[in-house]
Amino acid sequence: MAHRFSPLPGFGWCRTVQVAGALPLLAVLLVLGGCASVPPPDAAMNQAQAGLQAARQAGAADYDPVDLGFAQDKFQQAQTAMSNRKFGPAADLAAESSADSSLARTKAMLGAARAQIQLKLQANTRQRAQNEQAKAENAQHEAQQRAQLAQQQAATQVGPDGQPASASSTAAPANPASTGLPAQAPMQQDMPAPSAATLASPTQQGGNGFQTVPDAGQSAGNPASSSSTNTGGQP
Repeated sequence: MAHRFSPLPGFGWCRTVQVAGALPLLAVLLVLGGCASVPPPDAAMNQAQAGLQAARQAGAADYDPVDLGFAQDKFQQAQTAMSNRKFGPAADLAAESSADSSLARTKAMLGAARAQIQLKLQANTRQRAQNEQAKAENAQHEAQQRAQLAQQQAATQVGPDGQPASASSTAAPANPASTGLPAQAPMQQDMPAPSAATLASPTQQGGNGFQTVPDAGQSAGNPASSSSTNTGGQP
């Protein structure tokens, strides 16, 4: 003989209540399991830290301190999330920090390039000014040398009496051969006239007194008179 067991009254309702109460607990466990399945963003954190270092080395503290400050703040927040095991927010914050540090590094490099260009422009301006000054000094020195040379030439042209030498005295005589003209014969100077003392004093010969010069006819016609004259009138 077979027996049938019927469920107790109210037993099905109790079982439904137990299953419904376990659902929230299951949901909490699933959420916790999902959070635990996200790995720690170690690579993102390392990349963010390296980006900060590169931005500082590029001079972001001088050329772009604002973006560098944003990157540092995001990295600190990512570290806080890592310590609280909030790996998802930590990864997002690390990525934002990397982007800000990259922007700061780029702006720093541009600022450094502009500074180098400005320094070169200033150096070129100084060099140009030095060149202009050197040219002016050279021109002044040349002017002084020309003035000294002119003074020396003027001093050499002054005569013995302190007056400027005339052109006829300073100019050299022209060479006839160079001018193409025939050479002129040298001019003969006149004989000087005898002095009055020479004309007044008679010629003395042998202490015999004044001797006259006989005429040409007298010398030819009367030679004896010449001898008588030489004897001084004695026979």
